Amino acid sequence: MSKEKAPQLKRSMTAGQMEMISLGGAIGVGLFMGATSTIKWTGPSVLLSYAFVGLILYIVMRALGEMIYVNPGTGSFADYATEYVHPLAGYLAKWANVFEYIVVGMSEVVASTQYLQYWWPHLHTWFVGIIIIIFLVLANLASAKAYGSLEFWFAMIKVVTIILMIILGLMVILFGFGNGGHPTGFSNLWAHGGFFTGGFKGFFFSMSIIVGSYEGIELLGISAGEVADPQKAVVKSVKSVLLRILIFYIGAIFVIVTIYPWNKLSSVGSPFVSTFAKVGITSAASIINFVVLTAALSGANSGIYSSSRMLFKLAHEGDAPKVFGRVSKRIVPDAAIMGISGGILIGFILDYVSTIFSKSTADMFVIVFSSSVLPGMIPWFVILLAELRFRRNNPDLMSTHPFKLPLYPISNYFAFAMLIVIVIFMFVNPDTRISVSVGAIVLILATVVYLIRHHGLSTNSEQE
Repeated sequence: MSKEKAPQLKRSMTAGQMEMISLGGAIGVGLFMGATSTIKWTGPSVLLSYAFVGLILYIVMRALGEMIYVNPGTGSFADYATEYVHPLAGYLAKWANVFEYIVVGMSEVVASTQYLQYWWPHLHTWFVGIIIIIFLVLANLASAKAYGSLEFWFAMIKVVTIILMIILGLMVILFGFGNGGHPTGFSNLWAHGGFFTGGFKGFFFSMSIIVGSYEGIELLGISAGEVADPQKAVVKSVKSVLLRILIFYIGAIFVIVTIYPWNKLSSVGSPFVSTFAKVGITSAASIINFVVLTAALSGANSGIYSSSRMLFKLAHEGDAPKVFGRVSKRIVPDAAIMGISGGILIGFILDYVSTIFSKSTADMFVIVFSSSVLPGMIPWFVILLAELRFRRNNPDLMSTHPFKLPLYPISNYFAFAMLIVIVIFMFVNPDTRISVSVGAIVLILATVVYLIRHHGLSTNSEQE
C-alpha cells in the first residue's frame, strides 16, 4: 500500500480531559499494587528513586512538549521519530506502542476480573473479561469525547483516593490518628537498616519497576491530535501533570514507608487498605478494591485509545493492513480500535486457557505482561533523540519558542544516558532479566521485519 494522507481526527477533547488522560495513564495499578516490590529492593530510599525517574520524565516531557507546541499531530512522538531520527525509529515507536498496550490491556483485563471476584467470587472469569472488553470497545467507538469523559472519571477516582491516603497518612504520622493518639513519627525512614538498605544496585533495580509505573504519560502526545487549542493545552498539561504525578507517587510512597517499617510491608498486605483501616474506615478493603478496579479499567481504556491511533497511522503509512486506516462516521478509527481490542481478547483467552492447564504457563504470562516495559521506553528514547535534531533543524522557530526544554542539550544527554543505565540494570536484575529479554526480542523482530519489508519495497521501486 502506498502512503496516503490520513483523515483528520476530530478535536473534541477538552484540555482537562487531556490532562486526566495523561495523569490516568501514568497512575495505574503499578502504584497501588507494585509499590511493595520497589520498596523491598531499596527500602525508604525508594522515594529518591521515584524522584530521580520523575526528573528523567520531566526532561522527556519538556522535550515532547517543545515539539508538540510546533506540530500537534496524532501520534506525535512517532511522527517526530520518523522525521528527525530515522523511519525505523518511527516504525519501532509505533509498533512498540501497539505491542505495549495490547499486553498491558490483557493484564489489566485479567486484573479487573480478579477485583470483581472479590465481591462476586462465583462469577465466571471468561464471561466477566469479555463483558469488560465489550464495555471498553463501546466507549472508544462512541467518540474521542466519550473516551475522554470516561477516562476523566477513572483518573479522578484514583487521584481522590491517593489524596485521601496522603492526608490520612500524615494525620497518623503527625498526630497519631488511628494509632491510639501516638504519632508514628519519621523514624521508620532510617530505623530498619538505614535509608539506603539495598545499596546502589537496589536503588537502580527499583527504577526498572518505577519506569514501568510512569509509562503512559506520553499519551499526552497522542491525545494532542484530538484536543481543542492544542498549544495552550500542551503547555498547561506538561507543567501540571508532572508536578501532580510527583506529588501523588512520592507523597503516597512517603506515607507508606513512614507509617510501616519497610521490611514488614509484605505482611501488611496492601498498604493502601491497611492505612484506611488503621484510621477506622472499616470498608477500606472494598474501597481500595473499587479504586484498583477503576485503575485497571483506566489502564486498558488508555491502551485501546493510544494504540488504536498508532495502528491507524501505521495503516496509512503502509506498515499495517489498509483496513485499520478506516474512520467511522463518529470520526474515530473504528477498525483499529476493533483490531487492538481483538488482540487483547485473544491474549485474555490464552491467559484463561493457560491457567486451567498449567500454573507454570500462568507464570509465563506474568513474564509476557512485564515484557512491555522495554518497548514502553522506546517513545522516551525517540523523543530525546528527535528533539536534538528538531532544535538543529529549526533554529528560527526556537528563537521565539515559549516552551523550550531547559538546559538543552545537557539535560537531553543526561536523561538518555540514565535510561540506558536503567535498561542495563534490568538485564542485571534476575527478577526482570527474562521480561526485559522478551521485550528486546520483540523489538529485534520488529526491526528485522522492517528491514526485510523496506528492502523489498526499495528493490521493487528500482525495478519499476
